[in-house]
Amino acid sequence: MTQTAALELLVKTQQEQLLQQQEINASQAELIKQLTNKVNELLSQLAWFNRQFFGRKSEKLAHLDPNQPTLFDEVLPPQQTAQEIEAARQVAVEEIAVSAVGKKKERRQRKLLDNLPVIEVVIEPQDIDFEKYKRIGEERTRTLEFEPGRLYVKEVIRPKYGLRDSIALPEEGKSSVVIAPLPLLPIYKGLPGASMLTEILLQKYEYHVPFYRQVQAFRHLGLRIPENTLHGWFKPACELLSPLYEELKRDVLQTDYIQVDETTLPVIDHDSHQARKEYLWVVRSVMERQAFFHYDDGSRSGKTVETLLQSFKGYLQCDGYDAYNVFEKKSEVCIIACMSHIRRAYETSMI
Repeated sequence: MTQTAALELLVKTQQEQLLQQQEINASQAELIKQLTNKVNELLSQLAWFNRQFFGRKSEKLAHLDPNQPTLFDEVLPPQQTAQEIEAARQVAVEEIAVSAVGKKKERRQRKLLDNLPVIEVVIEPQDIDFEKYKRIGEERTRTLEFEPGRLYVKEVIRPKYGLRDSIALPEEGKSSVVIAPLPLLPIYKGLPGASMLTEILLQKYEYHVPFYRQVQAFRHLGLRIPENTLHGWFKPACELLSPLYEELKRDVLQTDYIQVDETTLPVIDHDSHQARKEYLWVVRSVMERQAFFHYDDGSRSGKTVETLLQSFKGYLQCDGYDAYNVFEKKSEVCIIACMSHIRRAYETSMI
């Protein structure tokens, strides 16, 4: 073999080795690209699971500080703009303000209930597999309760459980975080429990104890509460009882024999700071021994009684007041006299 042939063979061999190396490099570059895409996909999944497990369950953006690098910079979309970051900052500011108000209210309630005994009630979520879930916190809800002779605080504790494996998917129909539902409260997010509201209404209507005297009685039991707070609880408590009142009214008016009368009621006029005479209606079912009261801005007019008894059919016993004359042309209603008032007429004529 001549020297020229040897050189040609060496060049040819090196060219083949170079081609092989280029093919290997291209294959490795493709493999590196595939692995990089897989890593980015896994990082995205891990970030999603972390948000589901530790993040807020809200469509609002989380608070983003432009000076703070994120944990998953490579998986965040590059088109995120400064406007989106500013919007997230505004959301965070609003949430902080709302949270501050809530914490202030919570501190005020805690100060109000400091001297009262606390009874804890733990409510566990149902159908939970403790091999898959672990306790990650709890929610506490306090209500003010009453029993004869004492006030106490009922604190409902609801343990919160999360999946032990942070990247595992929960079972179908279940969440990654499980907590028992909060029992219904008489007043939404309100402090008083059902027993406390019952005592307030019982004292007011059964024993005729005004709010300012109830406040004095509560102080002897260790609760210093302003009178306007009782006023604030009173209206929603009455709204809760409104369906019962309407049902009682319907039962009474469905009977065929009722007694009706109106009685005077002193009502404070806050403009003149004086009490004026107004009227309260009472309707009683004689045979069923049920009664309800009706107040129409203090009126005792015929229009009031006509509207009140528009669905009644039967015998209506009253004292002969002119307002009941609205039923004279109504054949379904028969007005009968009150025996006590008839007796008065006989006694007057004999004198």
